[in-house]
Amino acid sequence: MKAAPQAQLRLIDLQELDTSLDRLAHRRRTLPELAEIERLQARVRELRDAVVAAETEIGDLDREQRKAEQDVDQVRARAERDRKRLDSGQVSSAKDLSGLQAELASLQRRQSDLEEVVLEIMERREEAEGRLASLRADLQAAEADLADAERRRDEAWRKIDEETGTTSAARTAVAKDIPADLLDLYEKLRGQFGGVGAAKLHRGACQGCHLAINTVDLNRIRAAAPDEVVRCEECRRILVRTPESGL
Repeated sequence: MKAAPQAQLRLIDLQELDTSLDRLAHRRRTLPELAEIERLQARVRELRDAVVAAETEIGDLDREQRKAEQDVDQVRARAERDRKRLDSGQVSSAKDLSGLQAELASLQRRQSDLEEVVLEIMERREEAEGRLASLRADLQAAEADLADAERRRDEAWRKIDEETGTTSAARTAVAKDIPADLLDLYEKLRGQFGGVGAAKLHRGACQGCHLAINTVDLNRIRAAAPDEVVRCEECRRILVRTPESGL
């Protein structure tokens, strides 16, 4: 393949721009904010689940407390009826009187036990409310941290995208100076060799694979016409000759 020496030199400009674009794409994919956002998203999901669980627990305790208070009311109402019967003097039989007094004593003990249950539930609910308040505060803080990380990510992406746009425009301009067949070869080699399709021959070494060119190959390159496109025998990338090639 043949191409004007100036067109071959433009390959180096193109390669530098493509390398810059690759670096920009890598930066965009590996911003530290991305890992931070992923961690914070997991934290927010965890806290939201914990808040729902705490709210559910409080709802269950509310139902449990209402049931216990209803039981207390029922026992209290029954004791009140028995007390009215006792106070009314309607119970004349000693046996019935003794039974009624025993039932009142039992109801008082039952009421006391149920009131203890209500107090215990209220204490548990107070603790659950404290946990819920703490979880909500943690969630609010995590959501704020997440929003800040997303803002920083978006700002970094904006700057990278602006630089990518400018570099892409410069690349388009440079690519117009390169013959289509040489450009196609360069693109093919770039895809094969990690994004580097062309490299300078600098002081007898290929800047693509960073290996020194042996004397036989250097003599071959030295003898090649200026418009002949030469390749590195080691890495097969396009070798671009410059005044610093050591020829």
